[in-house]
Amino acid sequence: MDMLLEALFSILTLEGLATILCGVTAGLFIGALPGLTATMALAVLLPFTFTMSPLQGLMALGAVYMGAIYGGAFTAILINTPGTPSSIATTFDGYPMARQGRAYEALAAATIASVVGGIIGVAFLLLLAPPLARLAVVFGPAEMFWVALLGLTLVASLSSGSLLKGLLGGCIGMLLSTIGVSPIGGETRFIFGIPALQGGIELIVALIGLFVIPELISMAAQGRGALPESGKLQGGAGSAIMRMGRHIFGKPINLIRSCIIGQIIAIIPGAGGNVTSLVAYNEARRFSRDPSSFGKGNVDGVIASESSNNVMVAGSMVPLLTLGIPGAPPDAIILGVLLMHGLRPGLDLFTETGVLTNGFILSMGFAAMFLLPVGLLGGRLIHRVVVKTPFYFLLPSIAMVTILGTYALRNSMTDVFIMMLLGSVGYFLRLIGIQAAPIVLGMILGVIAEKGYVQTMLTAVVDPIPWLRLLANPLSIVLACLVVLSVATTLLPGWLERSGRMAKVDSDEEKTS
Repeated sequence: MDMLLEALFSILTLEGLATILCGVTAGLFIGALPGLTATMALAVLLPFTFTMSPLQGLMALGAVYMGAIYGGAFTAILINTPGTPSSIATTFDGYPMARQGRAYEALAAATIASVVGGIIGVAFLLLLAPPLARLAVVFGPAEMFWVALLGLTLVASLSSGSLLKGLLGGCIGMLLSTIGVSPIGGETRFIFGIPALQGGIELIVALIGLFVIPELISMAAQGRGALPESGKLQGGAGSAIMRMGRHIFGKPINLIRSCIIGQIIAIIPGAGGNVTSLVAYNEARRFSRDPSSFGKGNVDGVIASESSNNVMVAGSMVPLLTLGIPGAPPDAIILGVLLMHGLRPGLDLFTETGVLTNGFILSMGFAAMFLLPVGLLGGRLIHRVVVKTPFYFLLPSIAMVTILGTYALRNSMTDVFIMMLLGSVGYFLRLIGIQAAPIVLGMILGVIAEKGYVQTMLTAVVDPIPWLRLLANPLSIVLACLVVLSVATTLLPGWLERSGRMAKVDSDEEKTS
C-alpha cells in the first residue's frame, strides 16, 4: 500500500499528467490513421523516451498504447476502416450506425466502453497479476489450437445470411495466412517465385486492402461521401453521451462479460486485441435477445469490441511484467524499455522497484480516464471533418493516407501492390456476398491454429493416437467443449427455422400467452 501511494503521488504532478495527456492524444490520432498501428506508434516514440526518467518514459509509452488502441475505433465507425487490428469487430456495427445517422452515438459508446475497459484492465493487473500469470503458463500449443477454433466459430455469425459464403470467406483467409515461410517447418509456400512474399501477407496490409479499398471504390462509383447527410450529428453531443451512458450502465452484463473475456484472452501470449474483440463480439451476439440485429447497427457490438480490446492493453502486461513474455506485439517495445533501464520482469519488479512498476500501471489507469474528454472532443472534430468534407476531396485523401500507411509498414512497394490487389478482389467478393470480416478472421486465426496443431502433433509422434494429445489435459477438454457448444448454439436456431420447428415453438408460446 505504501508503494502504491508513493507511485500515485509520483504520477499526480503537472509533468506526469501532461505526459499522459499528450501521450493519449498522440496515440489517438496515430491509431485513427489506417496502417499506423500501436506497435508503430510506440516504435516512433521510443527514441524520445531516452532522455526521460524511467517512470516518465513508461508513462508516455503506456498512454500512447492506450490511445492508439482506442483511436482505431474512429475510422472503424466513420469510414468502415479499422485503424488498428483491434478495431475489426467495431466496424461490424459501428459503421452501420454511422450510416443510420448515429455516428456520434457509436463514438460515445466506444469511448465510454474503452474508458471502463481500460480501468478494469488496470485493476486486474494490480490485484491479480501473479495468479493470472500462472494461468498464462498453462496455455500450451493444444490450448492455443482450441482457442483459435473457438474464434473461428465466429464465421457463422459474420456470414450475413449465408453460412456457406461465410465459410468460403474464412477458408480464403486461412489460405492467405499460409503464404510465406511456414512458422514451424520453415518451408516456403505459395510465393510464386516472388521473394518479397516470403514474409507472408502482413495483417495490416490485408485489413487496409479488404476494408478500405472496396469502400473507396463504392464511394467513387456512387458519388457519395463516407457518411450521408443523415449521418450528421443528431440531438447534440451531450444527449448522445447521456443515452449511451444509460444504455451501457443500465444493462452492464454485456460490458462485464466482454471485459472478462478480454482479460482472459489478453494474458495468452500471441492472442492480441484482434482476437479478444472478435470473441467478445461473438459472445455478445450469442447472448443477445435479438442476435439478428448485430451487423446492422446494434450498439452492443461496439461496446463488446471496444471494452474488450482496451482491457487487453493492461491485461497483456500480466505475462510481460511477471514472466517477461510479451502478450502482444506492442509489449515487446515496452519490454525493451524495461531492460534498457536495468529492470527485469518477475517478482522483483513488484518488490524491489515496486514504485516504478505500480506507477506505470496506475498511469495506464489515468490514461484510460483521459480517453473520455480527449476522445469525445476528438471524436466530434473527426466526425465533422468526415461529414462535411466533399467526397471528391475525402476519397483521394483517404487513398493517399492508406497508401502511405501501407508503405510505411515495411518500406515495401510490394505491400502496396498486395493491398491494391486484395482490395480489388475484395470489392468483387463483396458484390457476390462474401464479406471482408470472415476473410480477415481466417487470416488471424489460421496462423494460431496451424502453430498449435503442428506443435502438438510434433510432440505426439510417439503416441499410438497422436491427435488425442489435443485433449490431453482438462483445460483442452473444456475449450473443446466450448467449441462444440459454440457451433451448436450458432447452428441450432437456423436448423430449427429451416425445419419449421421454430415457427411451431413461437405459435405455441403465443397460444400460452
